[in-house]
Amino acid sequence: MLKMAVLVSGGGTNLQAIMDALDAGTITNAQISVVISNHAEAYALERAKNYGVEALLLSPKDFYTREEFNQALLKALLERDVDLVVLAGYLVVVPPCVIDAFENRIINIHPSLIPSFCGKGCYGLHVHEKALARGVKVSGATVHFVDEGTDTGPILLQKPVEVKQGDTPETLQKRIMKEAEWKILPKAIDLIANGKVSVSGRTVTIEES
Repeated sequence: MLKMAVLVSGGGTNLQAIMDALDAGTITNAQISVVISNHAEAYALERAKNYGVEALLLSPKDFYTREEFNQALLKALLERDVDLVVLAGYLVVVPPCVIDAFENRIINIHPSLIPSFCGKGCYGLHVHEKALARGVKVSGATVHFVDEGTDTGPILLQKPVEVKQGDTPETLQKRIMKEAEWKILPKAIDLIANGKVSVSGRTVTIEES
């Protein structure tokens, strides 16, 4: 049984999608061991409690140094014997000590088709603002493994979503969440939980069913 830690900074809609997929049986051989957030008011923590899993607040602001926070985050993951770390709207930079300890065992969901509209400063509505400003006809979402760069790790899954005339950043964000993020993040977890994913360098291979 794959043990997951889901790291979230905000409302936790992707977390809810994971929980719904677990309940529906579209994610198999996996469970959420802990939900970690850096914001005390994050609704994701309430979602975790309502679902019956541990909700843990770990904020850099509560530590004297960033290194102390980094070590506390690593300790929290190791103590819970986590197999996979899922970044579901987590706006804290994952430290190298965690990346090293969980090599190719950390995934992130990003609301664009990487390598478009990603990297430093591209998060939340900023991504969709940039997509609309560029005038693209298709955007989407990407699940990728996390390395020490920003949105630079090996790509696991991508799903395109149409950009419609008259879209605002908010309408595009909602469509990408519904049509892409909430579908490919649970799918990625299920593939990993069932041993169907391998990583070699920057290449991700998915075993055919």
